[in-house]
Amino acid sequence: MTETEMMKDMSDEQTGQSPLEAMAEHIRDSGAVMVLACDVVQGEIEVRVNASDVSSALALFRDDRQAAFTQLIDLTAVDYPDRKHRFDMIYQVLSMQNNMRLRLVAAVGEGQAVPSATGVFMSANWAEREVWDMFGIFFSGHPDLRRLLTDYGFEGHPLRKDFPLTGHVEVRYDDTQRRVINEPVHLVQELRDFDFLSPWEGMHSEFDGAYNTQDPDKSAK
Repeated sequence: MTETEMMKDMSDEQTGQSPLEAMAEHIRDSGAVMVLACDVVQGEIEVRVNASDVSSALALFRDDRQAAFTQLIDLTAVDYPDRKHRFDMIYQVLSMQNNMRLRLVAAVGEGQAVPSATGVFMSANWAEREVWDMFGIFFSGHPDLRRLLTDYGFEGHPLRKDFPLTGHVEVRYDDTQRRVINEPVHLVQELRDFDFLSPWEGMHSEFDGAYNTQDPDKSAK
């Protein structure tokens, strides 16, 4: 019997805990120095740590024989412009041994650097480049932190909530220069159509008119 099976049997028979709750308790105990919070949220374990402890926490969860979260599935960020620590870095890791997922969350302030996870999981390389490109979060120790999705010389980070929907520049082919050029976005006001009427409001108006036509008594009122 493996350690995981022993843990599950003990949690079911003695403590009455589910395997997820038992794992969350184990993580709280083993990572007490860096774990700020650890709970079961929507069938997954969610762990919160400081941004400076991200790579250490991932290494701990990977190397722990009982936890064995050995696969980094994805990492991304979320922007909350009104918060003091504007961003949340989110790492999704998987334990094939335990058939469990763990979500590691770290709050990151504007301009704050996050230790790169490439030393723990090489699969974090391009994902961190994407987060740097889209959100502008810098990863210290990354071997090749360049933009991944946007073009050379692109200004800003498109997935920030304060990034304009039209962007800062537009790309077009110039017949005179015979090449693709970038130039500031220019929106011709005359060609823009502003419709302030909600389609749902218009639909209700049509329904009310049809209803009054069919019922003369109510239309008279």
